[in-house]
Amino acid sequence: MDRIEYVYTVGMDDRELEEHLTRADTGVLGLAADGDAYALPVAHHYEGETLYIRLSTDGSSAKMSYLEATDTASYTLYDVDSVGRSWSIIATGPLRKLTDREQAQFDETAVNESFLELRIFDEDVDAVALEIYELEIESITGRRTAD
Repeated sequence: MDRIEYVYTVGMDDRELEEHLTRADTGVLGLAADGDAYALPVAHHYEGETLYIRLSTDGSSAKMSYLEATDTASYTLYDVDSVGRSWSIIATGPLRKLTDREQAQFDETAVNESFLELRIFDEDVDAVALEIYELEIESITGRRTAD
């Protein structure tokens, strides 16, 4: 290790976790089914200890089949700035699809205000449906570069 460059990291307190969860727009959602992993970049919204994940589907999405098979999901957020200071957060827990009543809170205006713009790939925009899930956080850890 004497020739490997490294920096020390420290754990984040609750205030730092909340700050990064609130400020960041995206992360990587990790799902699993039958021993296979599936990870995808997604947008999130953090509000009062609740982590919302916005997903889109056109009805034939592989992510939805993985989502249904996943008991405990993993959500990772991270960043490294231009001078090398970094932070990362990993939250784990089950994903719960919002009820119709809960989903109604996220009308078009609320979705646009709460989440980064939706990235559409080769789907027909009219065929895309939005679904919002809550990651019911069972564990969360955060690390950052030490001062």
